[in-house]
Amino acid sequence: MAPLLNLEEVSEILDSELLGEGLIPTLQHAHDELLVKSPQTVPYRATIYGQFVESEFLWKLHDLYNNEVCSDGIRLVPTELKGNLQVKSQQYPMHCDSLREEIKLLSEPFKIFEIDFWKRPESHEEAALHIKATDGGRVHAIVSWWVLQLDKEGTIFYSTAPRWIKGLWTDLSGGGHWCDHWKQCVWFVPGKGLSVSKDEIVQLHAAHSDTSISYQLESLRQTNEGDCYSHRKDIELTLSPEKIATYSDCNWRHSMITTLEHALCKRDFQYCFVADDSVFLATALTHLCKTPHAMLLFPGLRQKGFHYLQALAKINQFSLHDFKLLDHRQDCTLMQDTAEKKVDLFVGEPFYYGCETQLPWTNLRFWKERTRIEGMLSSDAQVVPCKGILRVCVMSLPDLWRSRCSLTDIEGFDHSVVNAVLGACGNLPSPQEGPMLPCSIWQCGETMELSEHFTLMEFDFSKPMSSCSGETKVEFIKSGICHGFVIWIDWLLDAQNDIMVSTGPDHRLWRQGVKLLAEPVTVGNHGVKHSEVSTLVDIKAVFDSSAGELLIEHAFGRL
Repeated sequence: MAPLLNLEEVSEILDSELLGEGLIPTLQHAHDELLVKSPQTVPYRATIYGQFVESEFLWKLHDLYNNEVCSDGIRLVPTELKGNLQVKSQQYPMHCDSLREEIKLLSEPFKIFEIDFWKRPESHEEAALHIKATDGGRVHAIVSWWVLQLDKEGTIFYSTAPRWIKGLWTDLSGGGHWCDHWKQCVWFVPGKGLSVSKDEIVQLHAAHSDTSISYQLESLRQTNEGDCYSHRKDIELTLSPEKIATYSDCNWRHSMITTLEHALCKRDFQYCFVADDSVFLATALTHLCKTPHAMLLFPGLRQKGFHYLQALAKINQFSLHDFKLLDHRQDCTLMQDTAEKKVDLFVGEPFYYGCETQLPWTNLRFWKERTRIEGMLSSDAQVVPCKGILRVCVMSLPDLWRSRCSLTDIEGFDHSVVNAVLGACGNLPSPQEGPMLPCSIWQCGETMELSEHFTLMEFDFSKPMSSCSGETKVEFIKSGICHGFVIWIDWLLDAQNDIMVSTGPDHRLWRQGVKLLAEPVTVGNHGVKHSEVSTLVDIKAVFDSSAGELLIEHAFGRL
């Protein structure tokens, strides 16, 4: 038998929640099989802290029922289904510093759980806490973070606390630089949240399993205002926080509804085709079409999405008799699916369930689906959106670039495999190029736009999918350090009426693609005379339709 060890290090399996990558099972196995009694461990202890916050933005990320107050007559979450279309009940990693100006703190930080690495942890623990509200407001979420005590003596600490905490707890390290791998966690309080008054005591019940932490809270003077929803498991639909917030965005809904109205008023449509997972568009068609005949692809939601639509139809007393859920696995859709009639309206947001964290051009699957049924489209079929416009902005992204910089020689180890697996972007040996990264720019720490927004190329959805390319010359409007290019797709819904949905860096509910440079470049506007400062960059984009990949080439220069 191998000798038992007196030292352990497990810090590589910590995630933003602390437990999500299997910390507790790993510690249990180590104590059962590998370690002596009361071993020395690094870290020595981990403590999880939390804080009550009020934030309208965080509220809209999970509560569609109370935020769906648009005047379009469409109700995705009627009272009968108010607990059935929601986000998953879990903690969500998020850089809360980006929201500091929108967050109202409603409590002091409080300790939730403490895990000692030097002894075997329990798989399940619960904690009952009484938290005093420091201000009046509505608790929309619990923001949590962890603190590592690295040594037994308690002289070295590392924390994932937000900056407003690190400013108070000055003995915490880990606060000097932004990092992408460890964030804070956000737990959404159901419904409209919990209304509290200053100095009121709130009862918080916390529980952890092997891999996650959950919360329940209530005021000692009231219940949670009737927001404890009942669920019908057979029609429960779980979407991402960003999609929930999108469906309550009146501007987005108005753009979609107006475009459909313009399309439908032109003539009597026989058949419509919903090419993605949009429950919203399927519901809108039932409201706007007098005799709706529609085929639904729902490639990700499948029966769950269709069952939810059926429940909506029953409550709102409209018929789904002529709505058909297609088998998305078939190579082609047959004319028999439309009783030998052509498709007049082909629509999508586009939104593909499960793909929200991928690169923006993943949604060009919409174009692929349109091409797949080319033979079924009528000669004057309406396609919504009609175009995708690939846009670019040159940006300074020091925090993101630093966090994705390749690892070089550290303690004599070769990290080339790690660089390849994790997608390192900076300081790569020539001619290696880093991958394109899907990012929410507003979550990327310090950022600055160095150029205006430019069009790289257009995807014309009125035609079958094909490879294409585009090029633009970008002049800088600010001086600074360029770390990469931010790329996204703006969806042109209606060309005649110029109705556009943008997913650029100033829109927080969508991800953008980021191409980081191998080395940062000093740039400036045309008035800068220094010969080593670039004043423009030529950017070329090539879209490979067979692989669905986008290649970016660039060359910096001077006017």
